[in-house]
Amino acid sequence: MSGPTRGVPPVGSRSAASGPYARWARDLAIGARLAFAGGRSGWVRIAMIAVGVGLGVAMLLVAASMPTMLQERHERTSARANRMGVQSPRSDRSLLVGMADTEFRDKDIRGRVLRPEGPRAPLPPGVTAFPRPGEMVVSPALADLLSSREGALLRARLNYRIAGTIGPRGLEGAREYAFYLGSDRLTEQPGHVARVTAFGYHSPSEGLGPVLLLLVVIAFVVLLLPIAVFIGTAMRFGGESRDRRLAALRLIGADQRMARRFAAAEAMVAAVFGLVVGALVFLVVRVFVERIAIFGVGFFTADVRPAPAPAALIALAVPASAVSIALFSLRKVMIEPLGVVRRAARARRRLWWRVAVPVSGLALLYPLLDRGGDFNQYQVAGGVALLLIGVATLLPWVVEAVVGRLGGGRPSWQLAVRRLQLDSGTSVRAVSGIVVAVAGAIALQTIFAAASDDSVKRTGQDPSRAQAQVSFGKTIDGTRAAEVAARLGSAPGVRGVIAEATAAMAPGGAKDDASDFPLTVADCPALRELLRIDRCADGDVFFTAPQEPDTPRPGTTVRIGPDEGVGATPGPSWRIPASAHPTGQRADPRGTTQTGIFATFSALDRRILQRTRITTLVRVDGGNRDALEHMRNAVATIDPMADVTVLSSTRTDGRFNAIRRGLFIGVVAALLVIGASLLVTSLEQMRQRRRLLAMLVAFGTPRSVLNWSMLWQTAVPMLLGLMLAIPAGAGLGALLLQIVNEPVSVNWGVVAGICGVAGGVVLLVTALSLPALRRLMDPEGLRTE
Repeated sequence: MSGPTRGVPPVGSRSAASGPYARWARDLAIGARLAFAGGRSGWVRIAMIAVGVGLGVAMLLVAASMPTMLQERHERTSARANRMGVQSPRSDRSLLVGMADTEFRDKDIRGRVLRPEGPRAPLPPGVTAFPRPGEMVVSPALADLLSSREGALLRARLNYRIAGTIGPRGLEGAREYAFYLGSDRLTEQPGHVARVTAFGYHSPSEGLGPVLLLLVVIAFVVLLLPIAVFIGTAMRFGGESRDRRLAALRLIGADQRMARRFAAAEAMVAAVFGLVVGALVFLVVRVFVERIAIFGVGFFTADVRPAPAPAALIALAVPASAVSIALFSLRKVMIEPLGVVRRAARARRRLWWRVAVPVSGLALLYPLLDRGGDFNQYQVAGGVALLLIGVATLLPWVVEAVVGRLGGGRPSWQLAVRRLQLDSGTSVRAVSGIVVAVAGAIALQTIFAAASDDSVKRTGQDPSRAQAQVSFGKTIDGTRAAEVAARLGSAPGVRGVIAEATAAMAPGGAKDDASDFPLTVADCPALRELLRIDRCADGDVFFTAPQEPDTPRPGTTVRIGPDEGVGATPGPSWRIPASAHPTGQRADPRGTTQTGIFATFSALDRRILQRTRITTLVRVDGGNRDALEHMRNAVATIDPMADVTVLSSTRTDGRFNAIRRGLFIGVVAALLVIGASLLVTSLEQMRQRRRLLAMLVAFGTPRSVLNWSMLWQTAVPMLLGLMLAIPAGAGLGALLLQIVNEPVSVNWGVVAGICGVAGGVVLLVTALSLPALRRLMDPEGLRTE
């Protein structure tokens, strides 16, 4: 040991400072120096622990950054917002802002039309100067899309000169598609065009419902807990080589307590290196965050920074956990000067404390059953964490109880079973993280199904009759209905257009606060889609029966288009013809049943039609994937601020969609980390057994037998873990749904898919470890010093 201890004081010597704290400090310092003095094996062990811990730390830092990321994005969106329904008085500080949102191949594009009314009009955040009429400033992501081959169809819609780009302060995220268009024709339209004197509006948060809140809480626990399990597993890498070094230190005078302090110091050094590696991985991931669309728009690199409190907790908890795990792993090890002696009388693993962990979790969750869906999120998180940790603590006992009764079979099976019988802890630790993840994923899926039922609503719309609705502003009135229908109908992929013009009418002479009733104007083919009528001719008028008591009746006079704002011109009067026909109601493609007065275009004069607003229902060719895009392009040539809505039989809550996307990204990242942890653990096991593997090959054992043996050593604990995770996850999901008063439903097909993914990860890791296994089976592995 002269090499490894060069420059280190004799470990058995007593210095002048012999107090307990001084001895601890001295032993920790010597242990830290010895961690780097163990030659190649010592460096390999430190590197493996640092990589393993670093991957987990990087994931924890990303999770710790989520509050900051969401807060930064919320502040940017609030700073650029304005209330469309509130109108400021016109002045040299006022600005007209119109909505021009659109979509392109499932990409949401935020659009605003700007018209400053004075030299002191407020600039939107991220914009340095107002675009001139016919010019626009765009986000970097939209600029890239417009310049790409994919954006050729969109360029026809946004056919304006690009005068600049929107800065980060004016964007929700790095991947947001947005533009500001300059205009000199924009006019005030309540509810569609707002006059503002400043940007910035903090809308009250609606908050998450109990099911969505529960989904978020469980998602964080399920995604982070396997990372914590992996970090604990990584701290045990190279335990056998560490024990041999400690035995050598006993030979030169160290006692048992000093040896344990040396082990604690080595673990602390490895954990600190793991923190450094994790910070570096986090910084690398942070650089690429702007290229990934998270929650639909993504984040900026500057947003991704851990909150101070969680970051400090990670920096303190990881080394402390490393020291605790190192000392815990030596509890049954007797480090003697001539070798390491593990307690030969292998007592069966105790069950009582392993059962106590999930029981404690149930004790936390059970009181929440009687609260009618009101729960403490921290109590739920603690209970779920204990239940999932209970799966990890029960797994070693289950594996030991089962493999002790196994035997016989092929040589590969016998080798794997015997290895598990002698030491199942290493193999169990390798799969414990993925087993915990499977149990959590099953519980998460159960809650996800309930959240989907609550968040996905049926709209009553019939996409088989029409696929889109287009609502035009007041600049496009009923006199242009035929023109609008013709231009939309000429777009490629459009099969039919139903145009209707609507207005509000009130009894003649009524004041502004009187009740309004709908007037709908359309041609006969369109009226047949809206009503149940036997015959229709140009000039006919219809009314739905039975009518409400105060609805205007045939023969009465009504006023069309009540005043809009102060100083608006009163609408014209119209006498409903006494010959109006009663008709039955019919649900239109939007799922609504309309009431009121229905007229053909020739039944009204031009003054009345000028008070109406056009809405169209469009049928497109389902076989043309760009039919909707061509239709949107045609709409943009008529009115850039027209509202296009795609009809769908269901509608999903946007918050649920955001949670679903974030959960998908988190699951993918967690699977990558779990797979990497399983691979590193498998390589570490094979490295520790390289001499045994080389010896078996030297005595004639086929390499295929050893390959299959390595697979069985992982597959058996994995299979037993899945048998434990399925009922645990399903039961946990059922319990959580009872807390929020939701019906319990388990999708066993999805459960089978989750288990299949877990099994696929094991097979993939085994396949990736085979090249290293072949190198370790080389007879050169028998060489020693």
